[in-house]
Amino acid sequence: MAMRRQEDVRPDPEQLLKMIKQTEERDSQKFGKLKIFFGYAAGVGKTYAMLEEAHDQLAAGVDIVVGYVEPHTRPETNLLLPGLPVIAPQQINYKNIKLQEFDLDAALKRNPELILVDELAHTNAIGVRNKKRYQDVEELLRAGIDVYTTVNVQHIESLKDVVAQITNVIVNETIPDYIFERADSIELIDIDSEELIQRLKEGKIYREDKVKLAQQNFFTKENLRLLREIAMRKLADRISAEQQATAGSLDKQVNENILACVTASPFSAQNIRWAARTAEAFHCKWTAVHVATGDESRLSPQQRDDLEENMKLADKLGARTLILHGNDVAETLAEFANMSGITNIVIGKSKKKKGIRSLWEHDFEDRLISLLDKSEIHILSNNDPDASQVTTLRSFSFKRWLSWWTMSSTQTSKMMGILFVTTVISYLLKSWGVEQHNLAMVYLLAVILISRVTDGYAYGIVASVVSVLLFDVLFVDPIFHFKTDDPSYLVTFFILLIIALITSSLITSSRIQARLIVEREQRLQVLYDINRQLLKTRGLDSIVTITNDYISRSFNRPVVFYAIDEKGGIPKTSVSSSNRAEADYLLTRDEEAVANWVFLNNKIAGSGTDTLSGADGFYMPIASERNVLGVVGIGCREGIVNQESRSTLQMISSLIALAFERQQLSDKQRETIVENEREKMRSNLLRSISHDLRTPLTGILGASSAMLENEKSFDKETQHKLLTSIQSEAQWLIRLVENLLSVTRIQEGSVSVNKTDEIAEEVISDALSRIKKRFPKRKFRVSIPEKALFVPMDATLIMQVLINLMENAITHSPDDSVIDLYLHEKKDEAIFAVVDYGEGISDEQFPFLFEANSVANQKSSDSSRGMGIGLSICMTIVQAHGGKMKGVNRLEGGAVFEFTLPLTEGENHAK
Repeated sequence: MAMRRQEDVRPDPEQLLKMIKQTEERDSQKFGKLKIFFGYAAGVGKTYAMLEEAHDQLAAGVDIVVGYVEPHTRPETNLLLPGLPVIAPQQINYKNIKLQEFDLDAALKRNPELILVDELAHTNAIGVRNKKRYQDVEELLRAGIDVYTTVNVQHIESLKDVVAQITNVIVNETIPDYIFERADSIELIDIDSEELIQRLKEGKIYREDKVKLAQQNFFTKENLRLLREIAMRKLADRISAEQQATAGSLDKQVNENILACVTASPFSAQNIRWAARTAEAFHCKWTAVHVATGDESRLSPQQRDDLEENMKLADKLGARTLILHGNDVAETLAEFANMSGITNIVIGKSKKKKGIRSLWEHDFEDRLISLLDKSEIHILSNNDPDASQVTTLRSFSFKRWLSWWTMSSTQTSKMMGILFVTTVISYLLKSWGVEQHNLAMVYLLAVILISRVTDGYAYGIVASVVSVLLFDVLFVDPIFHFKTDDPSYLVTFFILLIIALITSSLITSSRIQARLIVEREQRLQVLYDINRQLLKTRGLDSIVTITNDYISRSFNRPVVFYAIDEKGGIPKTSVSSSNRAEADYLLTRDEEAVANWVFLNNKIAGSGTDTLSGADGFYMPIASERNVLGVVGIGCREGIVNQESRSTLQMISSLIALAFERQQLSDKQRETIVENEREKMRSNLLRSISHDLRTPLTGILGASSAMLENEKSFDKETQHKLLTSIQSEAQWLIRLVENLLSVTRIQEGSVSVNKTDEIAEEVISDALSRIKKRFPKRKFRVSIPEKALFVPMDATLIMQVLINLMENAITHSPDDSVIDLYLHEKKDEAIFAVVDYGEGISDEQFPFLFEANSVANQKSSDSSRGMGIGLSICMTIVQAHGGKMKGVNRLEGGAVFEFTLPLTEGENHAK
């Protein structure tokens, strides 16, 4: 069934923006460039061409090094190695054999501009960090190192099945398609197939003992011709896609959406690769889906491994992998496809003989077609599978059938007990005159109860057969014989058996469906609870603690969480486990190194993966827009994390990433607000001091000018008055500057409030003595507690607050009035108060009482020096101490300014 054709589509803006963003990210992160020397078979000259270009780059002054070149018996290739810098290969001992592998760490430490790494699809020996060499190349590219490498067409994952059909050889060493697609440059190394065969015969490709075997299997003329065609088509498709992207004409089926059905069958890999190739050709999204029906516990270990490998293959080829839960596969797939806008569904079908069930049961693909709205179905035939795979499948089916009849002693005891009680009840009912057909209903009820309290279909089926036999032997004449005098009872027995079997099957099926629904609800409830908690949680530490707790309880495993710090690293922040001792193995330096690798490379690693698989934990990045915000690790000593658990963890990590981003935005917004307030304060201060400075400067200028102009005519008393005025105005300017410096330094955070326990009475006494020197004629009255009161404070700053408040009271009260100072203790606070008996605070001044620009909102400062700046400074200092401040009018006249300081040590580190 062919893909639907579409008319020309306008360029998708989202696709264009995505391409631009990816390009910008590559440039900003200084990714290295990848060049692939691409061929259709061994011996075409890929390594030779790579080494030739390496010499050209070296001659051009490029810092180049040979990371690894596969040892060849080809003399013309070996002659090109001398003259090029080489990194010594890493020696790996494997089963008493020394193997040579590419030394990734040495290459990263060397950090050249360009490195040569041969055989991109190579599988590394056990003990190397990455399982595959292409993963080593990815690390080099992320480090900003350009890479030259080689690969043949048969090593591209999506073409594995196509190559196997042509050559009858299954290639196990492959690279994901995205590696090929992301290459910055691909050079096709091509020679005629007859020339390649001639090179093989001359011993220029393999040793003489392998030439005949190669000619018989892989190196046939027909095979090479087809492989050459596939390689050229692959490169032509890439060139076509690049031209369309450059021209901005992304008109290739961008609205297609492909779904590949994944099962435990080995043939599912064929569906996955076909879907990957089609999605690449049509530049569309694709999804790999497995439907869990509740019978997964009956799968053999090999089937579970195959299912896991198939899901990993889909993920490696760029699919979005999902596990859906439902009792009916066709209905579940159709519902998902209809809701998700799936346009094409890929399924596999093997040729098999029709059985009795086919008389009343439709084929899976027919049912799926009837349930779909608009999606098309692509059926891939598995008629000619490998014989070993067929044998394996039959073995799986037989083992699965046997597993259905595995009965536990506990479940069997329940079944036998219910049948025994049913038989006793039936004897009682018969003695009371109940007819035989009603006794049959009692046994039918027993079958229903057995199906309800036991697991699986076997108990219901066995109970159905045993119930019919018991009814026949114990209650139908002749008693204690399997035969019956009335042939019509045979129909009764048969109908009773069929009803019991159907009833048992339906009840068991409904129990499995109910269990699936409960499991799905539990997963959704966990995600909902995490999301709800994260929405109302503030602070990075709280987010980490909540998510750690939920993940640990959901997976029943120890969890470690690493969050990014201000320097861009990932300090260990939280560990969660039901038993803390069980989580200690996640805190070792080796495990921390794995987490750090995940953070730097934005890829999963650890147990069950292809990277650092020897770790004791599975580590997943918490990423958003390609920026890694943290790493979550799950202990794997209880077993590796399966694909379904990974999908759940991926969804949780997305919620965590959103919470981290929300917290970062909140922090940035708070910083912006603080910065705006600081800028506003600076503007208000400048606007205010322009008024406050003018009056004293005018006074100083006038007095000094008068003295200079009338130096001889002024008597000593007049000169003394003018000098006193200059001194007073200068002292006022000094206090103003000190106040301004104090408030700005505190609000900018450059000065810490260093609290020490001070006797509050002594601070008041020092402030009072200083203010009396400036205002010797004013009267002050002090009220302090009899017992010494120790208050945590910065004595110098609090003294400045008291001086400012007393000066404010002096300025706004009559000269003959008294200024009262009060100090008392209330609960956990020390309360300071300054009371004047002047004009009080006007209603217009209250909203701006502690703002630095209050002077600008009052009358001109030329007539009277405004103290708005002083009060603003007082408020800033008190708040820095963790205290509060307010001003109120007295009923009898005048004003009271009161501030409190905490007596506890909880605020001792405020800034």
